[in-house]
Amino acid sequence: MIRRHFISLLSGLPFAAQAQQYGKLRRIGLLIPVSEANARTNVEALRRGLGELGYVQALNIALEYRYADGKANLLPGLAADLVQAGVDVIVTWGTPAARAAKQATSTIPIVMAAIADPTGTGIVVSLARPGRNITGVTSIAVDIDGKRLELLQEMIPSLSRVAVFWNPANPVGGLLVSQTKLAASSLGIALLLIPIQDAEHLEQAFTTMISEQPNGLTVNSDTLFLNNYTRILDFVMKARIPATYPYREFADAGGLMYYGPNYPDLFRRAATFVDKILKGAKPSDLPVEQPIKFELVINLRTAKVLGLTAPQSLLARADEVIE
Repeated sequence: MIRRHFISLLSGLPFAAQAQQYGKLRRIGLLIPVSEANARTNVEALRRGLGELGYVQALNIALEYRYADGKANLLPGLAADLVQAGVDVIVTWGTPAARAAKQATSTIPIVMAAIADPTGTGIVVSLARPGRNITGVTSIAVDIDGKRLELLQEMIPSLSRVAVFWNPANPVGGLLVSQTKLAASSLGIALLLIPIQDAEHLEQAFTTMISEQPNGLTVNSDTLFLNNYTRILDFVMKARIPATYPYREFADAGGLMYYGPNYPDLFRRAATFVDKILKGAKPSDLPVEQPIKFELVINLRTAKVLGLTAPQSLLARADEVIE
């Protein structure tokens, strides 16, 4: 899906005078794996970050949007389209989008707004010296998926068997599962690994859940699940399964618990990379940054529906409690 927006945010001056005041128009491509609606919060954060740095839409910057609507197979074509459009910088979200952009161009600078493991997947050489035309911000700390499992057990001490939604088609999927396995081993929890490569596999995953009856669920970090969060939540709530999620949107819409990086902050920080590159910096000279803000959000309304009582020790650590 292609979106092009060229809307002036200023009024009063003739457009030609405004354009002269703000200098050369630079074009930024956004390669987004989810739908426009599901990306809105993060894209707005990127736009705000650019605005804070003096960039005004349609005067000195033009944003070119490419949304894959949750279909990772569309990303290479969308990346090629941005290259053909002649953008000055490409901003990506997630490992498949970063890989598609890297394969599409070795010259146009690429800024990763959020990516799980850029070194392990070979997208960058190292965090300190990413190499070639790509840099940005990572989204995953080493033990974050294991931490979600730990938090779920703290909420439910009797937790014994937990299903894991993960995407084997994502290059980083195996790493996230390994983190979850390590945590499960130390916590004495058995795992039911349920691979989901695309939206069509969700119904089979739900059928497996009903058949196997785990007493908990953790959803690993993957934009496939974000793009289908309403379907997942609808099933989980009907089945009354306590679950923890990798994106804030789940908790806001009724999910029990969210723990992860503050994604809008990652996208806002990506704007600083765009700014430096447009001012002449080379991506290879800009170290990849790691997340610094994490959030724990607990939905007490959902906890009550599920018959759960959140311990005070857990509530005290929450950044937000939805009541």
